[in-house]
Amino acid sequence: MRAGRLITLMLILQRRGRVTATALAGELEVSERTVLRDIEALSGAGVPVYATRGPGGGFQLLEGYTPELAGLGRSKPAARQPGPSRARVRITPEGRRLAAVLDRLQPLRVRRGSVAEHGWVDATFRLDSIEGAAIDVLSLGPNIEVLAPAELRDEIAERIHRTALLYGDD
Repeated sequence: MRAGRLITLMLILQRRGRVTATALAGELEVSERTVLRDIEALSGAGVPVYATRGPGGGFQLLEGYTPELAGLGRSKPAARQPGPSRARVRITPEGRRLAAVLDRLQPLRVRRGSVAEHGWVDATFRLDSIEGAAIDVLSLGPNIEVLAPAELRDEIAERIHRTALLYGDD
């Protein structure tokens, strides 16, 4: 199971420091490509894993990082850390195609049963930064409407206002 493998991978890196992909693959009994995908998944989840190339290289956790897995033997579960926030949008079928082609707002998760007039659907995407999300949303033009958070709506409105001033009649 992948979740167990990811935990084992983190524990190996925590215990041993720098480990090559080949050594990890052998210990986890998977291919090196699977190890690379797992490292990417950990990094995407916010675990500070980095690679060092060349002789003596490999993968390791950022110095001083202690995963919350250190207390797995406790009888009481650790407090759950909040995950990354998500933005809620309404998007057209064309907007979904553009988002996929331009690799914007990925992964875009469509809510089931949310189809509205003209094929608009409600969806969410991971919100890493307001500025980055505003640029991604604006790249989709009139094919998307931000429903939440208000900070993202305000940032988009401000950027559109500044652009309109550049192109408006004097």
